[in-house]
Amino acid sequence: MQKNYVVTLIVLFLFLISAPGFSQTTATKLPQQEHIEGLSIYPNPVSNGKQYIYITSKRGLNKTIAVYNVLGKQISSTLLTGKEFNISQLSTGVYILKITENNTSETRKLVIK
Repeated sequence: MQKNYVVTLIVLFLFLISAPGFSQTTATKLPQQEHIEGLSIYPNPVSNGKQYIYITSKRGLNKTIAVYNVLGKQISSTLLTGKEFNISQLSTGVYILKITENNTSETRKLVIK
C-alpha cells in the first residue's frame, strides 16, 4: 500500500516540473516568417555576358537588394524601383541576394556562369 503513495507522489512531482511556469526553460512561439508573394528572379543561373536580371513580385513594390558573396560579405546594396537589376559589376560565381519589399525579406541564391 505504501508503494502506491510513493508512485503517486513521483508522478505528481514530474507533472509539476513539466507544467508551464515550473520548468527552467519555456519554449516561445516564434512568429511565422512572411514571404514576398510571387517573388521571381530570372534568368538564374545567368551567363556572364548578361547585364541585367529581372526581379519581380506579385505586388511590384520598390525593393531593396543587398548582394552578398558566399563568405557573407556584403558587396553592394541598391533600391530597385523597376524590375531590372544590373549585374554587370558581378563576376562569375555564386551570390546571395537579400530582397526586402514592404518590410518583408527573403534571400535567394544567384549563380553567374
